[in-house]
Amino acid sequence: MPTTLRINGKAISVNAEPDTPLLWVLRGELHMNGTKFGCGMALCGACTVHLNGEPVRACITPLSAVGDADITTIEGLQGPEATALRTAWTVLDVAQCGYCQSGQLMSACALLKKTPKPSDADIDAAMGGNACRCGTYPRIRAAIHRAAEGRG
Repeated sequence: MPTTLRINGKAISVNAEPDTPLLWVLRGELHMNGTKFGCGMALCGACTVHLNGEPVRACITPLSAVGDADITTIEGLQGPEATALRTAWTVLDVAQCGYCQSGQLMSACALLKKTPKPSDADIDAAMGGNACRCGTYPRIRAAIHRAAEGRG
């Protein structure tokens, strides 16, 4: 069943059933591999994308729930917050294995767009659903603070 999605500012037609998880469409049909499969149960955050600017877990989001929402993946993440976060991630050497980082960046960017100067509690609340098996949480928090300060 053809469905048109708005992904990273482009209308893209896909052939998938309404109950197909968005993650499978992104990775399997569109070969957009920046969004990762982690747990498949919305517990780890590796599959985080934005729907109309809100972070959601693509592994449990069926196409039927997407509707005409704007979907942003890590490949299309833009803006001053995204730039500052990417710079801070690099400067502070946040990534270790890197697997969770696209989901981490998606959640962090949504946080900074809503809360430009987040507290530690704000960061913990926004990032709580993103697991990092390498344990880089202190560097992630420091990078978010650095990006919020405009130092990237």
